[in-house]
Amino acid sequence: MVQLVLLERVSKLGSMGDIVNVKPGYARNYLLPQKKALRASEDNIKKFEADRKELEAKNLETKKEAEKIKAKIDGSSYIIIRSASDSGSLYGSVTNKDAETAMKSDGLLVDKKQIVLSKPIKELGLHDLTINLHPEVIAKIEINVARSNEEAEIQKSGKTIQDAKMEAEAEAEFDIAELFDDVGSAARIDNDLDQSEDDPVDEKEDGSEKSSLQSGKK
Repeated sequence: MVQLVLLERVSKLGSMGDIVNVKPGYARNYLLPQKKALRASEDNIKKFEADRKELEAKNLETKKEAEKIKAKIDGSSYIIIRSASDSGSLYGSVTNKDAETAMKSDGLLVDKKQIVLSKPIKELGLHDLTINLHPEVIAKIEINVARSNEEAEIQKSGKTIQDAKMEAEAEAEFDIAELFDDVGSAARIDNDLDQSEDDPVDEKEDGSEKSSLQSGKK
């Protein structure tokens, strides 16, 4: 293990000024190159204590800036258009770089390294992402991955593309069934009219007509 002194708060590890023990790879590949910590030597600890007020002031300033950005983006939704199959599988994937580009289109400058994405997105739909704006400020956004803006609106309403497709097919089948019912009803009406024209005159009416004719002859 390697002993370090933290220069800022690190999630699940500690706060500024804490002396922590971490694995060598974590220190070498992340904490030290990102200037989030120093090796906890006697000289470095003294240096940290001498610079502490300056570091705290800088941290407070960057935190305030991060909170301003959070107020703008927290809970926001961004549409990313991609080609996909009818089953919803993307032809490719959506990465944190794509999310960064979508946010930039709205004038928001967020580095892709701040966007937490455990694995690339490979399905259509709504996906929640975390943005690490500052060690103490985290924002949540939504990525709406769709094949078109129209489908993005459908997904935003809470439906999947498959649901919308099934509803459209059911509605089309219903319209066809109604059309056949209307055609059948019209055919029955025409048939009834034809039959009424072919029916013989009622015997009573026929007898009345004959009586009238005979009276006329007299």
